[in-house]
Amino acid sequence: MENLNEYIDLTGFGHSLGYMLVSLTIFYIGKIVFKLSNAKTDITAELVHKDNFAFILSYVGYFVALVIVVGGTILGESLGFYTDLAHIGLYGILGIVLLQISTRISNRLILPNFDIKKEILLDKNNGTGVIEASIYVSNALLLHGALIGESTSLQEGIITFITYWFIGNIMLIAASKIYTVWIRFDVHKEIEADNVAVGVSFSGAILAIGIVIMNALIDPFIDWTTTIIDVLLQTVLGIILLPIMRFITDKVLIPERNLTDEIINQEKPNIGAGLIEAFAYVGSAILITWSI
Repeated sequence: MENLNEYIDLTGFGHSLGYMLVSLTIFYIGKIVFKLSNAKTDITAELVHKDNFAFILSYVGYFVALVIVVGGTILGESLGFYTDLAHIGLYGILGIVLLQISTRISNRLILPNFDIKKEILLDKNNGTGVIEASIYVSNALLLHGALIGESTSLQEGIITFITYWFIGNIMLIAASKIYTVWIRFDVHKEIEADNVAVGVSFSGAILAIGIVIMNALIDPFIDWTTTIIDVLLQTVLGIILLPIMRFITDKVLIPERNLTDEIINQEKPNIGAGLIEAFAYVGSAILITWSI
């Protein structure tokens, strides 16, 4: 055993196993919470019997978001094995609750002109499914950003976590609203008409905004004024960047075609064009986080 310790840190391995087990427990709790919050939905029927791809997109998006939230609870400086386990459990469960709240709020405020659940469950609208998935993931990014960082006490950490989450949600919803105003077509109308290309491109915009806001929330806490100004400035930068990147995508990546024509002015909207636009948004957001 002593020789084995020379090559393998058994204590560290045991701690890692403990973190993994607690994380899997939180993940399972997240699954139960999803089922309870969608009590009227026969999840098995949607996944297997109906082959509802719109629901599958949303469902997978939720679990991707859950992984991101749980990851935020694990990262950071260790405060001791048992303290770490307690914090992973506490912040993980709190993160699940906030994820449910923020997603419901975002669904109502980002796309208020129609019933998202109806579009996904009854109409099997894939564009709506991918948007709900992006809303899950973007809110998880906000929670991840709020979780990263140091606090002097557990109480201060929880207060900061919830406050960061609240600020981030306001910015995410406001930025999404601005996007639907400056874009040159009616996003709600196109998505309700099962235009998957618009759903994909809009999802890219939502994810890009979430990435930029997360980056602002990760910055070390100085004071609330500095934090709010930093989040606001980076959100404004992201909002300004969206139309610029759309213009560049239109002129550089698809120089021989008009991006709007490809997405909405065809009998069969070009989903590939929507994906290219989404990539431009997300890629530019990642570049911002690396540059600031």
